[in-house]
Amino acid sequence: MSERTFNDLFHQLPLVGILRGFRTDQIASIVEASLEGGLTNVEITMNTDGAAEQIRAAIAASEDRMNVGAGTVTSRERLDAAIEAGATFIVTPAVIPEVIDRCVDLKVPVFPGALTPTEIWQAWDARATMVKLFPADLGGPSYVKSIKAPFPDIPLMATGGVTLDTIGAFMRSGVDGFGLGSPLYQRERIEAGDWDWLSQHARKYRQAYHSHQG
Repeated sequence: MSERTFNDLFHQLPLVGILRGFRTDQIASIVEASLEGGLTNVEITMNTDGAAEQIRAAIAASEDRMNVGAGTVTSRERLDAAIEAGATFIVTPAVIPEVIDRCVDLKVPVFPGALTPTEIWQAWDARATMVKLFPADLGGPSYVKSIKAPFPDIPLMATGGVTLDTIGAFMRSGVDGFGLGSPLYQRERIEAGDWDWLSQHARKYRQAYHSHQG
């Protein structure tokens, strides 16, 4: 996937679905339901059993209609495994220089996790594509507004506890994108194979994002 294709898909809808701890045989159905709901980005966390295989499965199911990345990349070893599997972007839970620097060298989009002003600046100064504000629900939209005052030009992806009820407030506070885990991919629905519900739920997030744009 080219850099232009990544950017087109990401900016079309900067919502990243986070898949953690699901089975490999569920991935294709999850991806298909997510696409049906309008999502264009998904990450497989590298602390999931068979993560590399799941990245490959997601890529195959998406047929170039979705960016498939890797999350919870905490080491060079995990990064190498993710890239080898075909991940087109990388997400970390913290500012991890060896991962960020390697992504920059490879020209792979990287979203480092950060919370404090110092961490946010360190991530951006290291040439992050966007900074993942994590856990976003710890400070909420008011914290984002405070962070954006000194750092108006640093794009933030709020991750952790973002729901349909809070996405609008986060956007009004200055958030540029979102990472969506369990509020989107509810385990009991996925275990039940309720793919229609999942596609409808994803569509609600897409609609919520677009309704609060601008």
